[in-house]
Amino acid sequence: MTVSLPEVSREWHLTARPHGWPQPDGFALVEAPVRAPGEGEILVRNVYLSVDPYMRGRMNDVKSYVPPFKLNQPMDGGAVGVVVASGDDRFAPGDHVLHGLGWREYATVPAGHATAVDPDLAPLSTYLGVLGMTGLTAYAGLLEVASFKEGDAVFVSGAAGAVGSQVGQIARLKGASRVIGSAGSDEKVKLLVEEYGFDAAFNYKSAPVAAQLKEAAPDGIDVYFDNVGGEHLEAALSSFNVHGRAAICGMIAQYNATEPPAAPRNLALVIGKRLRLQGMLVGDHAALRPAFVRDVAGWIRSGELKYNETVAEGVENTLDAFLGVLRGDNTGKMIVHLP
Repeated sequence: MTVSLPEVSREWHLTARPHGWPQPDGFALVEAPVRAPGEGEILVRNVYLSVDPYMRGRMNDVKSYVPPFKLNQPMDGGAVGVVVASGDDRFAPGDHVLHGLGWREYATVPAGHATAVDPDLAPLSTYLGVLGMTGLTAYAGLLEVASFKEGDAVFVSGAAGAVGSQVGQIARLKGASRVIGSAGSDEKVKLLVEEYGFDAAFNYKSAPVAAQLKEAAPDGIDVYFDNVGGEHLEAALSSFNVHGRAAICGMIAQYNATEPPAAPRNLALVIGKRLRLQGMLVGDHAALRPAFVRDVAGWIRSGELKYNETVAEGVENTLDAFLGVLRGDNTGKMIVHLP
């Protein structure tokens, strides 16, 4: 049976490198011809797209751990979709796959770069969030990078986001003595305590972070999971107990800065407190995936781990969804659904 393939697909291009906050006129949603899959390739109709803070760094033409986006070429990112045509025996039309060619409606993907996912085990969108890269980031960052152990007091910045909300819940489930989170609104603070089970949370916009953290963690903290940097990192250094550990996952507070930020003014505390501050990239922790999926899928089934998604509709709203992540508009994982 011959399957009729679409002729064109809409895709997002970066047309100018931003200075400071990205502006909509630096992007374009363009139509491009759909290419039928060759040998070893599959054609995927994307159903969900991921937009993530790390993508801001890829808009700069600087050497980093992941290549920058090319100008006037399709951008990419995590996506889940359905196979509509296949040139590889590993996949058949109708299969659902996770791959890295997002920011577009259709993608011709090398079959070796796609992973089969089961929509009957979990909703497709969760493979981009709670069961995907963001979830593994939380799991690996807390347990492996920050060397969490039962009884630790844990502080999470950006705690209502996709990664932070999962870090706090995993810490609680693994026996933390206290879990504290920061967020950017009173509504998110309430969510952290009432839904995610944090012991304490505060709105970092309402008062200095250091003072609020000391009040929330009077006995200090042992682990800090950093999604924000800046003032939050400085506050954590002050509240750390001896031999504290930080997993430095992100620094969204300075992604759009046009001037170098002031370094934590109390960095000398690292010496006397014998602190360990370690950066992390989730790609280094693929070996943890089987344990991660086993633990997190079990916690989701039992209702012990909760998650939220903020969903934007339509490929045309992908850029707005991404900018919303930078502003902190999302609660949990920001997802774009392509009807």
